[in-house]
Amino acid sequence: MKKEIQAITDMEVDFTQWYTDIVKKADLADYSTVKGCVILRPYGYAIWELIKAELDRRFKDTGHENVYMPMFIPESLLQKEKDHVEGFAPEVAWVTHGGATRLTEKLCVRPTSETLFCEHYASIIQSYRDLPKLYNQWCSVVRWEKTTRPFLRTTEFLWQEGHTAHATREEATEETIRMLNVYIDVCKNALSIPVISGQKTEKEKFAGAVDTYTIESLMKNGYALQSGTSHYFGDGFAKAFDITFTDENNKLQYVHQTSWGMSTRIIGALIMVHGDNSGLVLPPAVAPIQVVVVPIASHKEGVAEKAAELANRLKSVARVKIDDSDKKPGWKFSEYEMKGVPIRLEIGPRDIEENTVVLARRDNGEKITVPMDALEAKVTELLEDISKNLYESAQKNLAEKTYTARDLDEYAEIAASKNGFIKAMWCGDEACEISLKEKFATTSRCMPFCGEKIGDTCVCCKKPAQKLVYWGKAY
Repeated sequence: MKKEIQAITDMEVDFTQWYTDIVKKADLADYSTVKGCVILRPYGYAIWELIKAELDRRFKDTGHENVYMPMFIPESLLQKEKDHVEGFAPEVAWVTHGGATRLTEKLCVRPTSETLFCEHYASIIQSYRDLPKLYNQWCSVVRWEKTTRPFLRTTEFLWQEGHTAHATREEATEETIRMLNVYIDVCKNALSIPVISGQKTEKEKFAGAVDTYTIESLMKNGYALQSGTSHYFGDGFAKAFDITFTDENNKLQYVHQTSWGMSTRIIGALIMVHGDNSGLVLPPAVAPIQVVVVPIASHKEGVAEKAAELANRLKSVARVKIDDSDKKPGWKFSEYEMKGVPIRLEIGPRDIEENTVVLARRDNGEKITVPMDALEAKVTELLEDISKNLYESAQKNLAEKTYTARDLDEYAEIAASKNGFIKAMWCGDEACEISLKEKFATTSRCMPFCGEKIGDTCVCCKKPAQKLVYWGKAY
């Protein structure tokens, strides 16, 4: 069948333009007159709402509460934690005037909210009975980026940021890993995205953190994307902000803190992990429309009515839309392929006569004929299978684009000819990490938890190796 929508570049021709075409043509976002900022269109925002719901449910299941902090941070407050402010200084947007009046102290538009949470915790935590504090915030943040791209890197973006306070290091580190596992669970079971999880190097960790843990996903073009992070802060922020509590022995102690976040850049991952040359491909859990009903020859008697009846039936098992517009069926097929709708239901006069419908899968293009009496059960089955198939396809891409380098020559050859993760041993010296970045444009993505070992010497300097690292080109 000839496609009615042609304005999308093949990913093999120009992956960057393919991505931009999908963002625009699938009605996910549009460019704003504010440099570096985008408008999230209803369809794109609906995807974020569904991701948000998946995350929020898990946060609340693990005892977290949602709060909201101010958008503005006084400069003096930001300056309290030296490493933190130095890490964010190049990206901070400052407010210097209120109307025509110059402010006595300039305010930054939050790039993240650690300092605000710390100030609040210092005022509400007095005793061990007040702990733990398990807070999360849904908001937007501003980071003045030099180069922007919709979802992947914008000046303002939406996210959640969890901030927790605990009595002991053990409790805080347990929280850090627990929330990283929440992200892994959402990626696998809601987004059908496999990830590599592990710890960031000292060079790549979050400003002000003791340890940063990450999940890294791999796009179809072999580029990595940091998809969620979880940080253990130790008591550094607590000492800077004097967040103390009296323990069971009536001794004064500093709290141990964590922070963790996932943002709208995960929508960029959805596009690049699952999309194809017909457009977006959405996992059912976060598809605003899970089934689109397309009447064929709707002008003929009974077709429109039967389509509406079937759509109404399916509402008990799926998010359903009926497209009874006067557009040609071929145009509708292409439009909903572009939008990544998991299942298309076709119903026409012949189907009505035979008491069947045609179901078309977006993930693999398969079309099957299904008895109307079995419709709800079949749709439920297909949605589950689509989610599983998308995950397996993404896992295959991850496996095929993960390479092993045991010396610098192998590393150089892989970096020059292939995109993907490169597994290689590292001595732990930042000089080697910087060298690999400068020579091959690859960065350390994470030191995986698996503890795998593929050699005894550093891939860069041949000194004794300490850690296996996943390296790669990244967004």
